Amino acid sequence: MGVLDTLEPSTLRQVVTTFRDVLRSHQEVINRLNVYPVPDGDTGTNMALTLETVVAELTALDAAPPGGDPGPPDMHATCKAIAHGSLMGARGNSGVILSQLLRGLTDGLSAAPEAPGGKELALALTVADELARQAVMRPVEGTILTVARGAAEAARGAAEAGSALIDVVVAAREGAAATLARTPDLLPALARAGVVDAGGSGFLLLFDALLTVLDGRPLPEPPEPGPPPVVPGADGLPIASAMDTAVAVSHEEAEGALAALRYEVMYLLEAPDETIPSFKEVWAGLGDSIVVVGGDGLWNCHIHTDDIGASVEASLDAGRPRNIRVTDLLEQVEEERWVRVGAGSPGSGPEETPPGPPPVTGVVAVATGDGVGRIFRSLGVQRVISGGQSMNPSTAELLDAVESVRSDEVIILPNNKNIRPVAEGIDGLTRKSVRVVSSNTIAEGFAALLAYDPEAHVDANAAAMERSACRVVPGEVTRAVRDSSCDAGPIAAGDWLGLSRQGIEVVSGSLAGAACALLDRLVDEEHDLVTIIEGEGSGAADTRRITEWLREHRPGVVAEVHHGGQPLYPYLFSIE
Repeated sequence: MGVLDTLEPSTLRQVVTTFRDVLRSHQEVINRLNVYPVPDGDTGTNMALTLETVVAELTALDAAPPGGDPGPPDMHATCKAIAHGSLMGARGNSGVILSQLLRGLTDGLSAAPEAPGGKELALALTVADELARQAVMRPVEGTILTVARGAAEAARGAAEAGSALIDVVVAAREGAAATLARTPDLLPALARAGVVDAGGSGFLLLFDALLTVLDGRPLPEPPEPGPPPVVPGADGLPIASAMDTAVAVSHEEAEGALAALRYEVMYLLEAPDETIPSFKEVWAGLGDSIVVVGGDGLWNCHIHTDDIGASVEASLDAGRPRNIRVTDLLEQVEEERWVRVGAGSPGSGPEETPPGPPPVTGVVAVATGDGVGRIFRSLGVQRVISGGQSMNPSTAELLDAVESVRSDEVIILPNNKNIRPVAEGIDGLTRKSVRVVSSNTIAEGFAALLAYDPEAHVDANAAAMERSACRVVPGEVTRAVRDSSCDAGPIAAGDWLGLSRQGIEVVSGSLAGAACALLDRLVDEEHDLVTIIEGEGSGAADTRRITEWLREHRPGVVAEVHHGGQPLYPYLFSIE
């Protein structure tokens, strides 16, 4: 393969897809670096999910070029799709900043009069650096912003010396890697933890993707767990991160850092561009870690705050908020601490009393799979206990979980119809007020939590969460363990089964075939989101077949993929 000396639209699309892939393979490595000042979601996961939306937007663009014009999309359309996809898909602080970096990069590339080379890429990286800093209310050095500046400055120096595109990319990568290695010198919390910045580590992989596409260099492999852990640096320049042997920021430090910044609030804001400066001024008095990115009437907004209501109300003076997400950062501190001290199973709970006052209503969820457990905790569940199909927890286990929650009022999410009868008997065995939301699937449990209000009483929560659980359409794919028959046809042991609330909908000889046929039955024109939870037995090829089927047959639906790790069910679907 020869070295490419320009960035054609197809090349840029390949770079983005490769960047997504390498972020996916490194996301757990990057997540483990995420210690300052709190685990703001999972940096690697958030960045990878942001790129998933970008790739989906590019795939849709390839399938339907603007205006129905024949031929592949041009650079302007490609860059517009990347910018819009990253804005819509941005997750967490790291994802929002990454979306602004990608917007700046594509702004610079699309402005080039011809196929961009080294000079144009250097200019685009400079634009990305400037736009990302403008989006952050109080830029902090030692973060992804610093790494982006290091890359831009190195690229600019190489371009001014007349270097070719590949040499500009090499220079940018070396500049980013060297700057990343210095991030602990700029942020004391990173130095105490013995790690480099997580977001900067993810951004560094963009240049690996560029080098892979431009001249075929192999992508870096994620380091194996255990000492000495390493974040891939420039050729011959490994960056020691101590990610698996680091001493995390202490629980007390994290709690102190969050004394007035307990919640992460994010939403999309539809508002005229001229209203945003005033909106940002209001937010400046409400919190920190403020990032507002976008333009042309659509903005992705992120803040850490102690006042959720005021942070949302501020948007009403500017326009209309949607897709509002609130995360309790103190709970994330607790979860990360459990992970770091080795509490790896979904049923593991804190042995110490978590900080802060307890919520009025606590939640206990029954589930299995490390990823599923993490999702439940991110949605506000205080205790996840192991259980599910063929793994029903006992009355004593459910009662112990309820008693371990500090709240006097507790919701139980059984997430399986076989567990509901036992759960419904717990209220009579405890002095606490216990209600059971009739979630029969993991998808219904997730949906119920979208209506959970920690400060509302248990009966109000139970009613609201029941309604929310009913709005989602759940689907599951599992494997038959014996010969049988159903309305969908005869079943042989080993066949793949697609299940809905009504029972077995699909029988297929292949996993992807069963999943796609089930989605064909369940997803209609009223739906716009399919969340795919990968479990044991799923694979990248099958997931890709499923997402490609959705793009072809349900082009108006966005697919989100999460790792659940649940046994018996390679795929769980939540359709909204």
